Order: sequence, then structure tokens, then C-alpha cells
Amino acid sequence: MEGLGAAATGRAQRVAERERNPKWKHAAYVIDMAICINCDTCLRHCPPQFGAIFNHGLDVIIIAELCSGCGKCLPPVCPVDCIILDPKPAPTPEEWWKYPMAPDDPYR
Repeated sequence: MEGLGAAATGRAQRVAERERNPKWKHAAYVIDMAICINCDTCLRHCPPQFGAIFNHGLDVIIIAELCSGCGKCLPPVCPVDCIILDPKPAPTPEEWWKYPMAPDDPYR
């Protein structure tokens, strides 16, 4: 597969290319940390083939390029309804890219 012409289908490829699969029809999500209670249920329910949710210090983050918008993290999973649509996400901060594929990546 070469570049996004082949659609970044696998998680490792999406991490390497830092691109969201262009075939995904749903918007990515973002966590409102003003509401989040850091229970990590969203992280545990994010399917490993996407593996988009991580702990970042005291925050819980969603890497938009990895989020398919599947909704598996939404209520009733999230007890405080702090996960919202992010139809035009900003590029993921460089520092967040240390989490996917790291030795302690919970989705590996």
C-alpha cells in the first residue's frame, strides 16, 4: 500500500502516516475535560483496531486520526457524557504521538 491513495486502513499505518482513514463516514470525538471524571471506561471500550484514547497526565485524550467515530465510548459507557463530536479536529499535537505503538500502548 502506498500513502493515502490506498486509504490508511490499519492502525499501524494510520499512526505512521498520522492520517485518518478518509473512508470513515463519522466524525471523530473529543473529550471535554471540564466534565470528564477520569474513569477510563472510554479507553477500555475503544476497539483495539482504532486505539484512539489515551491517558495524558491527568487528562484523557482522543487522537482524532485514530478515532473512527464508532461511538463505543459514548454513554452508557461514559457515565458523565463528556465525549462530543469533533467534526473538524485540529491536528493532533506532536507530543501525543508518543502514545500509539509505545511499549505501554493499551491497544497493542
